[in-house]
Amino acid sequence: MKLLRFNLLSQTKKLPTLLASLWIFCRAFFGTGKLLSVSGRSLSKIERIAGPSSSMAGHDDEELRMAFRMSMQEQKTPEPKRSKPWEKGGGASAAGLDEKSLEEENRRLKRDLMAAAAEKRMMLAARKSLAPSLSPLKGEESAGLRNEVVAEKKSVALIVDHVVEKKGDVGVGKVALTSEGKDVNLGEQLPMEKANQLFTMVFGESVSKGILAQWTNQGIRFSSDQETSMGLVQHEGGPCGVLAAIQAFVLKYLLFCPYQLAKDVASQRLALTRMQREENLASNCFASLTEDEKTRALVKSIGEILFLCGSQSRAVIATLSVVGNLAGSSDDNQNDEMIAQSLDGLAFESAADFQKYLRITICASRATTLHRLESMIPVFRSRMGAMLFLISALLSRGLDSIQDDRDDPSLPLVTAPFGHASQEIVNLLLCGQAVPNVFDGRMDLGGGMFLKGVSSTVEVGFLTLLESLNFCKVGQNLKRPKWPIWVVGSESHYTVIFATNTNVQEENELESRESQIRKAFDAQDQSGGGGFVSVEGFQQVLRETGINLPSEKVDHLCGAGFIVWSDFWQVLLDLDKSLGGLKDPTGSMGKKVFDLYHFNGIAKSVSNGSQTSSSGEVPVQRPRLTKLSVSVPPKWTPEEFMAVGCSTKDVTEVSKPEPSQHAPLVDCIRTRWLRAVCNWVGDPPSIV
Repeated sequence: MKLLRFNLLSQTKKLPTLLASLWIFCRAFFGTGKLLSVSGRSLSKIERIAGPSSSMAGHDDEELRMAFRMSMQEQKTPEPKRSKPWEKGGGASAAGLDEKSLEEENRRLKRDLMAAAAEKRMMLAARKSLAPSLSPLKGEESAGLRNEVVAEKKSVALIVDHVVEKKGDVGVGKVALTSEGKDVNLGEQLPMEKANQLFTMVFGESVSKGILAQWTNQGIRFSSDQETSMGLVQHEGGPCGVLAAIQAFVLKYLLFCPYQLAKDVASQRLALTRMQREENLASNCFASLTEDEKTRALVKSIGEILFLCGSQSRAVIATLSVVGNLAGSSDDNQNDEMIAQSLDGLAFESAADFQKYLRITICASRATTLHRLESMIPVFRSRMGAMLFLISALLSRGLDSIQDDRDDPSLPLVTAPFGHASQEIVNLLLCGQAVPNVFDGRMDLGGGMFLKGVSSTVEVGFLTLLESLNFCKVGQNLKRPKWPIWVVGSESHYTVIFATNTNVQEENELESRESQIRKAFDAQDQSGGGGFVSVEGFQQVLRETGINLPSEKVDHLCGAGFIVWSDFWQVLLDLDKSLGGLKDPTGSMGKKVFDLYHFNGIAKSVSNGSQTSSSGEVPVQRPRLTKLSVSVPPKWTPEEFMAVGCSTKDVTEVSKPEPSQHAPLVDCIRTRWLRAVCNWVGDPPSIV
């Protein structure tokens, strides 16, 4: 009982200081002298955060009390909260206020500064007490104060104050969220030096107005066409690489993680159960998507990409100073109209425009990032959306890190003369690093020089027509992503292909066994990819893979002093599975049949079944979604099977010719599934 009495007395003694602190805290956000009514439990929560800070020096307490007394002085007219300080040559001075008004304004500013100084000391003290629970940022970043004060009464606004300090790139960003999840702070300006570096990195020293127009007139919006409602529509050339990467992640959430889009726990469990029961998701599931689900998928996708670029420790979100406070309306159409009006006449033509109009916020937690992005969706839907997202991704990675990722940092990321996104931009959005190549790992050129590729597996992958033309080789990290979704590159455009069944990624038994043996063989290949190993290396391959070759086969293969893969492969095809070989008694030989879908987001008229306008003259412009039936024969030719004694019936059944159609997309698909046969109904899928 004595202990309880002592605790109550100690809490009571702190109450005046605590109420003063809370009043100042609220005043900083609302700019009025009205105190919020907070329940006793809420006060105790705040005191547990700020209570240990009572060890502040005496002069700090005195300053706090002084600030409180000064702030309690009557003001005839409450000052409205300002989103940014007065600028020189504008605001009050421009309005021609008299000396008395200016003097009153100066006194008010002094009171606010003293109150802010006292509040800052309290927050720093609370920061020390919370330090063990805050995880530091990696690299140049250092975690700042993260202080959450929750008032339990529903009538009291929920304030989440999240401050993150960042040395180097973009200064300090601050986000304040109301109970409705709306942002009330647009962020910080870029220093002019960083604005110059950013503009030059993206566009180079000289860029045409046409390219700038392409990148400043492309929003991130879903198609209004019912058939392609799950897709992002593209109206301008150039930003297709950015849109395709976002599209790939959106499809990941819509197809394979729908439970993460549910609003409540019960809905999440229901979606997860349905997904687990349905091995093959129906392609018509897009027809039942709501606008809320698509928006949440977009928010999740953008957030995941930005954190991927930020090495999973932060996300930088760029917006515009001219869009103002978005908390005024919850109506999407009204927000879109307001933002479109605010962007009227706005152009990005120089680094000075970047510095003038861009506002940057740094978020260290995914929850804060998603809240911020939710309120930012109207801005990303606007004509500046693609540009702002690209800037956000680059700053999340860090401009210096971007340059370190590249092989040639002198070239702009947006390529001339057509303004397309470079491979570095696409790789940044898919794997978090702006590397210029698509092979796995690094390629050592000797003399301390090397080329940089993709260092790890990715969530969604990449295929390119250029590989079928022998201009490059896509590595397994991009060819075999976690989910069966691929960005597809051509000479001038980026599109997306995807499957609704994860089984298309799985290897059958024969393929898995071949991959295992080939990996062990390549590990012993000292010829630089020549396809042969030494006798000692061959013996190591047999031990690692559990292959029990008859002695006469071993002697035959080792007779020349080295073993060639093609000779070894023929022996494996003729060796029974019980001895570690690949001879398949079932006769299926690994044939696959599945469906793929191709989405081209650029809005074009489609001759087959396209709609027309009310006048009946001009077809409606819309994206295209094409379903492809894919049949993949075995990786081994019929001749190889005939050579090892397979029956003619088995070979004929597997190699039976099928009706086939051809388009450049098929060549891309065949870089992933060798000799795939593709068929579709209607117009051929276009990758341009």
